[in-house]
Amino acid sequence: MENKIKGFHHITAIAGDAKKNYDFYTRILGLRLVKKTVNFDDPETYHFYYGDEVGTPGTILTFFPWDGISSGRRGSRQVTEIGYAVPAGSLDFWLDRLEKNNVTYNKPSEKFGEAYLTFLDPDGLKIELTVPKIADERKPWTTNELGEQQALRGFHHITITTNKMDTTVKVLTDILGYRLLQQEVNRYRFITDTVAQANVVDVVEVPGEHVGHVAGGSVHHVAFRVENEEVLMHYREKIQEAGLHITEKINRNYFYSLYFREPGGVLFELATDNPGFSVDEPVDQLGTSLKLPAQYEAYREQLEKVLPALD
Repeated sequence: MENKIKGFHHITAIAGDAKKNYDFYTRILGLRLVKKTVNFDDPETYHFYYGDEVGTPGTILTFFPWDGISSGRRGSRQVTEIGYAVPAGSLDFWLDRLEKNNVTYNKPSEKFGEAYLTFLDPDGLKIELTVPKIADERKPWTTNELGEQQALRGFHHITITTNKMDTTVKVLTDILGYRLLQQEVNRYRFITDTVAQANVVDVVEVPGEHVGHVAGGSVHHVAFRVENEEVLMHYREKIQEAGLHITEKINRNYFYSLYFREPGGVLFELATDNPGFSVDEPVDQLGTSLKLPAQYEAYREQLEKVLPALD
């Protein structure tokens, strides 16, 4: 068995209004809600998981929607952009779709030879749709309005903004196995060759940038993918040997996790492929009912009254 990081597992962000978040990601972006559960530490708050049909690692964007939360501020020591891969020829469709839905966006541009379109979600989270140089062949979740030629394939990249990149890069390369692929001015693109998609980390070094504030519209953490618990614990030992603090193994019901903060300030997670999102409901019913961690099942009736309605 190879002890390798396999790109991204999921990315978790913070939202405000739960229904606005649900409507935006399922209706406008056309992602599938693959799991509707609650925050392990705050069960009166949802935890949404959006992705492809089965919740394949590398497609999963998750949210903690806290109604009334203050807005975050993009800056250093943060993941400041989330990039999705989309098919060639689809950006005009997306421009029109964003325009019709009153979504704030910028005109398409290019970096590292790839066209991309940037927009903001209802809470100000910055998202990019990127047309990769090599077509992303992952099978997308499609809807009545989004077919194979438009639908999001899953993650393409994240961007980390930092004042000084050295220690962050050391974690990416020496621990997680990434390598520098390209540089454009102060943007450095790192990649892992263990997987073909959801495998790019851009690091932008801006010495004078103010430290960001993580709140509504911010990325909370990014999770890197490992095959199973054995590989997970291999990395725990490796991270400890590097002198970084890391949590004990945590059972998140759909994967096992470790968390550590890289020296540049971004919270990283390592998450396993197993057991997956169909462990407590069949694939054709994913996301249709509220799933609770065992410790909160006795409070189901109370929580169902408190959690916002989505329909």
